[in-house]
Amino acid sequence: MARSATKPLAAIAPARDKIEPTHQALKSAQTKARLVEATIRCLVKYGYSKTTTPKVAEEAGLSRGAMLHHFENGGQLMQATIVELHHKRLRAFRRAAEAKDTNVHTLVRAYWEQLLRPNFIAFQELAIAARTDRELAAILEPVRIEFRQRWYELAIQLFPDWQRDLERFNLALALSQNLLEGLAINRLTHGVDENMIEAVLVSLEQQILALRIAAGGEQA
Repeated sequence: MARSATKPLAAIAPARDKIEPTHQALKSAQTKARLVEATIRCLVKYGYSKTTTPKVAEEAGLSRGAMLHHFENGGQLMQATIVELHHKRLRAFRRAAEAKDTNVHTLVRAYWEQLLRPNFIAFQELAIAARTDRELAAILEPVRIEFRQRWYELAIQLFPDWQRDLERFNLALALSQNLLEGLAINRLTHGVDENMIEAVLVSLEQQILALRIAAGGEQA
């Protein structure tokens, strides 16, 4: 997709003010959301290189003209899609954090579950394409930075005892993210034996617990 100049993350996200939205504004927002969801489905079905505006319009059940009324070009649509994927990812972690049982096992499994969803596949399509696409990389980078910050803040909130040893805490976070996301990518490309996944998850939980105990935390 052709892209326009990169906009700040806050500028892409929907504005939230106290003005009551009109019927037309609500309808426009719903159509934009419909197009963004269609883009996510196209990324999963066809990959980034074959996700075109005509395919997105068809997937959304709209004419290309109607789509261009809401997004001037594919670049704007892709920016909105990246932001939505980012927000979906954060919401998934917040839901896990709000669970009554927030032990290591629960959170590892919650992380793994969200990596099995189409949203992760769509995000990886974008991440891989960004390796050789500078404009796309410029859009993704602030999103990734914000995600790491929010995830770190959430983890600190859930496990405040880890603050006594931030070096081990940071190691546990890096281990979790890289192992789980790497495992999910290998699963997508058939690079891992499905029968080994459970054992790997259990091993990760044990390693995190060992780090937590060494840091002076509870065994949970």
